[in-house]
Amino acid sequence: MSTENKSGGNWVAIITMMFIYGMISFVTNLAAPMGKVWLLQKGIDGSNMLGMMGNMMNFAAYLFMGIPAGRMLTKCGYKKTAMIGIATGFVGVGIQFLSGKVPFAADGSAIIPFCVYLLGAFICGFAVCMLNMVVNPMLNLLGGGGNRGNQLNMIGTTFNSLAGTATPILVGALIGQITKETAVADVNLVLYIALTVFAAAFIILSFIPIANPEQGSTTEVIPVLAPLKFRHCLLGVIGIFMYVGIEIGIPATMDLWLSSANGPLMTSGNPDLVSNAAKIAGMAAGTYWFLMLVGRTIGAFIGGKISSRVLMSFTTFVAICLIIVGTQVTAVQAKMLVFTGSGFETVQVPLTALLFALCGLMTSIMWPSTFNLATEKLGKYTAAASGLFMVMVVGGGVLPLVQNAIADKCGHMVSYVIPVAALAYLFLYSAFLSKPPKNIDELVK
Repeated sequence: MSTENKSGGNWVAIITMMFIYGMISFVTNLAAPMGKVWLLQKGIDGSNMLGMMGNMMNFAAYLFMGIPAGRMLTKCGYKKTAMIGIATGFVGVGIQFLSGKVPFAADGSAIIPFCVYLLGAFICGFAVCMLNMVVNPMLNLLGGGGNRGNQLNMIGTTFNSLAGTATPILVGALIGQITKETAVADVNLVLYIALTVFAAAFIILSFIPIANPEQGSTTEVIPVLAPLKFRHCLLGVIGIFMYVGIEIGIPATMDLWLSSANGPLMTSGNPDLVSNAAKIAGMAAGTYWFLMLVGRTIGAFIGGKISSRVLMSFTTFVAICLIIVGTQVTAVQAKMLVFTGSGFETVQVPLTALLFALCGLMTSIMWPSTFNLATEKLGKYTAAASGLFMVMVVGGGVLPLVQNAIADKCGHMVSYVIPVAALAYLFLYSAFLSKPPKNIDELVK
């Protein structure tokens, strides 16, 4: 390992990886609001489920790439895997951009360009999966390990959250009001940003020598599914599937609901709300992600004082209450302080949107808490369990898709039965089902 890497002095590489950390969230959170671009086109015809298909394709990639990405990391090393991921992301975003250039069918159907867009979203999912594997250890390496490496990862998490916050806000601001004329070209600025960052990161990293972190030596190969023989791990892996579906489904469905033709903003009779429906919806969804950042910051301070089990039980219970109450107060208006990306602005929205956005505070700590509970005392099986967690991120595509299929049939508020049910599972897991077996120390030898 080079002295430069040990000292953490390679600031160009560090800043580049920070931007990549942000792009992981930027590209992931782009899939759901992009559904608004296609929603009223012929062939999609206002289907919330089809509007969520881009998000589904993005997360479906984890199902296929979660474990191979880990093997790629071992075979190719961190730098090469990162560069492959960046190049793949550039191709995926490029295909999404090209989907706006594909002509519609003679009858006006947008199905062909929509399918091209879905291909781009799927490829972006492969990229994000690979980058998720490398960004944490690379920042730790560039920081020289220890507290300095951990500090860089914490800063990277902030970039990640801010990018996730900005994405729905930016897409909503560019669209304004959703009409049949809304097209991919309306959000080209977002795609240009992604393409530029990916291209610059690839060029910069290609000139920077980065050694691989020391992995230690072991002769034992742990089978991929071996950790599932421990009940608390098996149920925790299912919990990760549930959690990512909750995290994505709450704000994404709220965004579609607020900006829909039959939604509370478009039917309000207020010209300002009607003309800015997509913008306000994106800002509300962005506030959810901003509150996740706030929650992560709070969690960093209290995580060492409150057990994951207690923290998880509390936040899942509160989130259930927020959603249930939120679905019952859609007619109640409220002033909501929303994060616009550059500051705060007060807008009039249903009280429901405020309560759903507050769920971001609760979901912010659920990933690390679930991980901690599921891997408690796993020892040598922890790495294999981490690979399974990466695969189960596919829940972020599956559950929102099911939720919006229900929204098409029964309405948006009824569809929130999906995140409520998933939260109930996580509550039961954290409160009663997450304790490792008493003889686990013997079992993991």
